[in-house]
Amino acid sequence: MMVNPTSLKSGGKAAETPGADGTARSGAVAAPPRVQARQQLNTAIVQASMSVAISSGNEPLALLYKSALTGINEALAPDFGPDAIQNAAGQDNNPEGTAGRIVSLSTAFFDAFKAQHKGEDDDAVVQKFLDTIQGGVDQGFEEARGMLDGLQVLQGDISSNIDKTYELVKQGLQDFAADRRAGGVGGAG
Repeated sequence: MMVNPTSLKSGGKAAETPGADGTARSGAVAAPPRVQARQQLNTAIVQASMSVAISSGNEPLALLYKSALTGINEALAPDFGPDAIQNAAGQDNNPEGTAGRIVSLSTAFFDAFKAQHKGEDDDAVVQKFLDTIQGGVDQGFEEARGMLDGLQVLQGDISSNIDKTYELVKQGLQDFAADRRAGGVGGAG
């Protein structure tokens, strides 16, 4: 028999919820969306860790990409709901490609973010948006580095590719913000 771990309390018992009459009822309790997203990420990490081949130096960047997008999704969730940015499959996972997708997908939300901050100074809105996105990026990269370090693959080209990707993302976000502050509409995404 398979047991859903989200429906268990400590001790391995099914979660109990009070019924309408106040008596305890046994049943599964759905995990919040953030917990479900984290569980999906953890599953992806375990799967990636089983298939990471050190000879394929770009696979950890795929993991980095997923982790960074999870962080950005969490940062955007209060304004745009869960899974604001969807992970696309089968993409080039070199530093430039990974950074380009992170910047492009995250900055695509600027117009919606700006619409939620009507009447505010444009430069202040750009900075709030940049701070929100950068917070998610920082969280995602930190988590990815921690996971890859735990897998004992955070070294050599993998480490330098992550550092390069992070710098490219930061530069892309700064370029986007500079373009928006200058009144441009093209941006990085």
